[in-house]
Amino acid sequence: MEMNAYVAGVGMTRFGKFLDRGLKSLAAEAIHEALEDAGIDASQVQAAYMGNGAAGVTTGQVLIPGEVVLRGMGIGRIPVINVENACATSATAFQQAAQMITLGVYDVVLVCGFEKLYNEDKRKTFSVFQGAVDLEAIDRVLADLEQNMKATGAKTDLDGAGSKRSLFMDIYASMARSYMQRTGATARHFAMVSAKNSLHGSLNPKAQYQGRVSVEDVLAAPLVSDPLTLLMCSPIGDGAAALVLVSEKKARQLGLRDRVRVLSSVLASGYDYDDGEIAVPEYAARLAYAAAGVGPADLDVVELHDASAPAEVIYYEYLGLAGKNEGAALVESGATTLGGRVPVNPSGGLLRKGHPIGASGAGQIVELVDQLRGRCGARQVQGARTALAENGGGFIGKDVAAIVISVLQKA
Repeated sequence: MEMNAYVAGVGMTRFGKFLDRGLKSLAAEAIHEALEDAGIDASQVQAAYMGNGAAGVTTGQVLIPGEVVLRGMGIGRIPVINVENACATSATAFQQAAQMITLGVYDVVLVCGFEKLYNEDKRKTFSVFQGAVDLEAIDRVLADLEQNMKATGAKTDLDGAGSKRSLFMDIYASMARSYMQRTGATARHFAMVSAKNSLHGSLNPKAQYQGRVSVEDVLAAPLVSDPLTLLMCSPIGDGAAALVLVSEKKARQLGLRDRVRVLSSVLASGYDYDDGEIAVPEYAARLAYAAAGVGPADLDVVELHDASAPAEVIYYEYLGLAGKNEGAALVESGATTLGGRVPVNPSGGLLRKGHPIGASGAGQIVELVDQLRGRCGARQVQGARTALAENGGGFIGKDVAAIVISVLQKA
């Protein structure tokens, strides 16, 4: 579906560990910043799509997190839609808001992703991730991981999966080993992603981690799940990101300059498919490109879901940035580094910017809007006009449970 929505304003907290701050404090900071950026008063907002994935577990706030946040800011009356869709939570909120504006239902919509993942009890945090798989089939998930370990000769086991570390690191490790076996990629290629994103993150004042790490640093870090070292895994985090979306009519009324248009935003879910059939990320990418009227060669900058370093390499291929089995060669070439042909994750990505589940998708859009407006300072992608965000979450069967791919363009 061709979109007709514009991003008028963006706002974001730094992602990090904020045990002394609550959901309301984090979300309000991002929302105030987005409204100010858009030049819009809160009273003009006609609806709000509020994305949160983990608060019910980590803070106990269930069912009405969006209403709680907005009421704390003096915002009421309007429709508030709470969105939960694994790591794609606020990307889904964005997709739904853009669609409602395109359909002519609203002229001004607020989108906010906000999250609290840090908890004194780490088991609560890890249980959030374990809950993003089919728990009625958890024995099958673990059996498949065990089978993959044997087939790929993994130097690891499942001890501690879901209790001492996120189960998803074992899932990503399994994908990485299969990818290495199929393509000849090595752990060094994954380390190149982590090092690259640390360079980008060092230039982002809102990134959770701003220190530089080398390929050798990444390879020497403690092993989490073969071949993933600690520096190949995204950190958990707290934080919030917000956007104000408006219709074309409202954009004209506001005299909006440096317009960023949503060309497409596609939400898809996983499905059962046989080997050789198109996987859901590639399926969603094709839909997003077709609706936007652009292709991979038209992209100037990309933010993608690098919850682990191997995921970035694998998704190069799903998104058409690299040919089949050529993802490792792409990162090795430097094409996805700032100054390269198509910089990927100039924000530092989830690996360095952080990964507060409910806020991650909106955070990607914030970065891309700032890139298209030329507001990113030392990490600016020069001449950026067309951008893509990919945000996937959950795991069912053998692939992502939910995925959103959005294409933005400087109008």
